[in-house]
Amino acid sequence: MSKFSEYQVNIKIKLCALWSAVMSLYIYCDYFELYTPTKIESMIDGTTIFGAGDQTALLGLSSIMLVTSLMICLSVLLPAKINRILNILVGVIMTIMLMFLAYAVGWYFYKMYAVVESILTMVIVWLAWKWPQESNE
Repeated sequence: MSKFSEYQVNIKIKLCALWSAVMSLYIYCDYFELYTPTKIESMIDGTTIFGAGDQTALLGLSSIMLVTSLMICLSVLLPAKINRILNILVGVIMTIMLMFLAYAVGWYFYKMYAVVESILTMVIVWLAWKWPQESNE
């Protein structure tokens, strides 16, 4: 029986792939949210989950997507020490936020996405925490 060839994937590529998956799930969840009752009406009225859809609210909400989008490329481009700290910090913040969403929202599809996204961000934190060390040989 033949064996499949395996190679070690660089930690930066793993983190990039995980942030890409999280971002994709955010987008799909937001898309499916458009099918919930009154969502389109609230968008037309200019309201968000936090009230008026003014510049401050939209800036705050869009910053969440901005950070996740940037983590995709920053996970590859940043030096290891800064990369590790940033992935742990952002991963913990996003995990807490997503776990709160999983608890607070009423729609089951939204809960499902929030749980899966929080699992992925926990994996990000774990991988960054266990960042491979160079040997001194």
